[in-house]
Amino acid sequence: MKKIFVLDTSVLLEDPNSLFSFEDNDIIIPVVVLEEIDHKKRLGDDIGRNARRVSRILDNICKKGGHLQDGVELEGGGILKIELNHKDFEKVRNYFNQMSNDNRILAVALNILKEEEEKNSNRKVILVSKDVLVRVKANALGIPSQDYLSGKIITNHEMYSGYETVEVSSLIIDKFYSDGFLDLTLESISNQIIYPHHFLILKDEAGSSKSAIAYMNPDTQRLEHLRLSEKDIWGIRAKNAQQKMAFELLLDEKVPLVTITGRAGTGKTLLALAAGLYKTEELNIYKKLLVARPIVPMGKDIGYLPGDKEEKLRPWIQPIYDNLDFIFGRHKNSNIEDILVGLKRLEIEALTFIRGRTIPNQFIIIDEAQNLTKHEVKTIVSRVGEGSKIVLVGDPEQIDHPYLDSSSNGLVYLVEKFKEFEEGGHINLIKGERSRLARLAADIL
Repeated sequence: MKKIFVLDTSVLLEDPNSLFSFEDNDIIIPVVVLEEIDHKKRLGDDIGRNARRVSRILDNICKKGGHLQDGVELEGGGILKIELNHKDFEKVRNYFNQMSNDNRILAVALNILKEEEEKNSNRKVILVSKDVLVRVKANALGIPSQDYLSGKIITNHEMYSGYETVEVSSLIIDKFYSDGFLDLTLESISNQIIYPHHFLILKDEAGSSKSAIAYMNPDTQRLEHLRLSEKDIWGIRAKNAQQKMAFELLLDEKVPLVTITGRAGTGKTLLALAAGLYKTEELNIYKKLLVARPIVPMGKDIGYLPGDKEEKLRPWIQPIYDNLDFIFGRHKNSNIEDILVGLKRLEIEALTFIRGRTIPNQFIIIDEAQNLTKHEVKTIVSRVGEGSKIVLVGDPEQIDHPYLDSSSNGLVYLVEKFKEFEEGGHINLIKGERSRLARLAADIL
C-alpha cells in the first residue's frame, strides 16, 4: 500500500531531487516549508543554491499541468501535494505551545495521520526530516518519522578506512621482508578487497610480535614496503602506523588526491602541512602551498566581525597558524609571523576566496573538509589544475554545517567515490597524538 511522506525543509535543502526519491508513494510538503525555502533562496552558499533548485523543480512540475494544492502526479507514480489546509495547531499545542515552523510542520503531519486513522485507510504517514529534534518531537506525538537516507553515502559508519589488519603466517612476513614485496595471489591475501594505494597491516597469526605494513602499488599490482614515510618531514616524524601510511600518500606525487580523516588530535592537519612545506619549500616540486578552510560559523556569520579581510579571517584560520607554530616552534627565537612573511610560497585563505579559481602546480590543503557538501567538494576538486596535489582533511564526526551529518558530508562522499581509482588515496587516523589528556577526552567525552 502506498505511504504518505511529509517532508521537512531540511530534506529539500540537502537534496532538491529528494522529491523523486520516494517511488510511487505520495509526498506532502507543508506550506511553511515553502516559506522557509523562500527565506533561504537569496543566500550565496550551497543552502541558497539548493533552495533555488527546489523552486525551479516545483515550477517545472507546475508547468506540466495541475495544481500543487490539489496534487500533481510525479513520473514515479506518486502524488506531490502542497498542504495548505492543515493549520489546526490544537493537537500539537497540548505538547508544544510555541507556534514555531517546526511545530507547524509537526501539526500538518499529525493532522494527516489522524485523518488517515479516521478513514481506516491503513496508509502509513511518515515525517521525513534531517533534524534530529524534529524526529524526537514527532516520536513524542506518536508520528512515525525517519531520517532522509537517500543522501547518505555510507551506512552504520562503515567508511572506507584505507587499510586492513590481516593475520598471516610468520613465513609470509619473513618472505615480505626478504623479497621486498608480496603477490596478491597469496591465499591469505587473495580474499581481501584491496583498492589502489590500500595498506595492509600484516600480523603473525600465531601471536608473535612479528608484523609489517604493506602498501598496494597500483603500478606493479603487488604489495610493497613503505618508501617515503620513514624519515623526519620538516621535523615531524610519524608516531604510529596510520601516520606512516598518511605520509606515504602525502609524499607520493603520483597520488594527486589524498583524503585524511580522524578525530581531533590525530595529526591530520599537521602531517599535511609538514608534507606540503617539504614539497614546496625544500624540494621545489610545487610552486605554492595553498591552505584553506571552509567558513562554517557556530555563532554569527563572519560578516559581523570588525576589520579588513585578514582580520576577519584570522579567527577561522587560527588552527592553521597553531599547527605552523608547532612545526616552526622548535627553533629558538622563532616568531611565526616573521616566518610566514619569509615563506613566499605559502598562502592561507578561507575557502570562499579560492572557489572558481584554476590552481595549477600547487600543493593544496583543505582543512575541516567534513563541513563541505557534495556539490562544494565537486566544485573544489574539479578546479585543481595540472601538476597540483590536493589534500582534504577532517573529522566526519565533528560537523558544524546545519544540513550535513557524519554519513552525508562531502568528505565522506569523496572518500567513497575515489577509493577504487589510483588517482586517490585515503587513510583514517585512529590514535590521538596531541596529549594524553586529549586522547582521554576524545575517548570518554
